[in-house]
Amino acid sequence: MTADSFKKEIAAAVKSFDKHIVCLEKSPEEFQAALVSLFDKAIKAYENRAPGMRHGLAIDRQVTVILSQGDEPRPLCGIYFNLHSPYQKDSLPTTVKLLGKTKSSASEEESE
Repeated sequence: MTADSFKKEIAAAVKSFDKHIVCLEKSPEEFQAALVSLFDKAIKAYENRAPGMRHGLAIDRQVTVILSQGDEPRPLCGIYFNLHSPYQKDSLPTTVKLLGKTKSSASEEESE
């Protein structure tokens, strides 16, 4: 089994990427090359999975490829686009509290 075994799925994903996905990091040609590489990784993970495991997957910032064991000899294939914005600021979850003083807490103490 090689990435060429999934030419139909790769072509459909590249077509969707070119038509619907805005990606500042990869052109459609670079995306297709990355997708083939991810398929190679997912196939290796699938073929070398531990007993009882049913999946092989590979991930990068833009796409996830998953191969799943099914009833047929050829595994089921899923290609998922990962939503990501380079403009989104990394912020702490609301459950995380900052340690130490912040500028606003220091200025509040000075005014008291």
